[in-house]
Amino acid sequence: MKKILIDCDPGIDDALALGLAHGSPELDVVGVTTVGGNVELEHTTDNALRLREFYGMDVPVARGAGRPLVREPRTAGDVHGNSGLGGAVLPEPKAALSEQHAVDFIIDTLAASPGEISLTAVGPLTNIALALRKEPRIADWVKEFVIMGGSYTRGNTNPAAEFNIVADPEAASIAFNAPWRTVMIGLDLTHQARATAEVRSGFADLGRLDAELLTPCLDFYGSHISYQEKGPAIHDACAVAYVIDPGLFESVPARVDVETQGRFTSGMTVTDFDAPADRRNATVPTTLDTAGFWRLVTDAYRNVAADLPG
Repeated sequence: MKKILIDCDPGIDDALALGLAHGSPELDVVGVTTVGGNVELEHTTDNALRLREFYGMDVPVARGAGRPLVREPRTAGDVHGNSGLGGAVLPEPKAALSEQHAVDFIIDTLAASPGEISLTAVGPLTNIALALRKEPRIADWVKEFVIMGGSYTRGNTNPAAEFNIVADPEAASIAFNAPWRTVMIGLDLTHQARATAEVRSGFADLGRLDAELLTPCLDFYGSHISYQEKGPAIHDACAVAYVIDPGLFESVPARVDVETQGRFTSGMTVTDFDAPADRRNATVPTTLDTAGFWRLVTDAYRNVAADLPG
């Protein structure tokens, strides 16, 4: 089994990514850390706790940074709803939050299993940057560093920048300049993973999982103007899928720098596929085996649904 530590800001697509991770027999989820992003930190953390309980995950959840390194916080409640989970209402969590701050949890978890854990960040990269500042050796301790964030052609928050990066460009710049190779799963890739009506028909027999989480989330998500024509893109699940099976992706090495100063381009991931080999700091998936991806996701959801009571 592959070990994965998920740093997230749940968020609808984060919720679906956690379900994929939990339901995949290939993965051992060693922890979940939260950051402010799609909604405020109190909501992302509460959602992580509720999702842990709903899915039946036996993992620690640690709360992290509630605001960017230097900027004012920004959220995406118009996309994810005020609570962050769209129309889903999950029961109050009973299990406690970890006493550790997410930054310390990340450092200690990686230190305990050097070379074994895929650190997978699907929200703003504030916790990651703070962990690198506090203990730079984590760059040597990870098995791989995978993010959902950025793009090489477009933005979704402004014309140039994707939300997770523009929410904390300075943190993203620190992460991309660390001595590891970042796997950047950006919008150009994730827009190939859309929950179309045909895809969603495969969830119809998933019982409580579909009725209480998938349908309320995806109905809300799909109502956003950017998704009404083709169906919502399940961004964050793509990062988890990459950890499970990178063979589902065609990837290209590149140099990625984060714009932190531009008046109109702050948060842009400036991607150079022609950079010299010694300057490449990223692997950029560009093409998704869409059918294979949805088989992977649906199989994992069936495993989750089979274990839910009722």
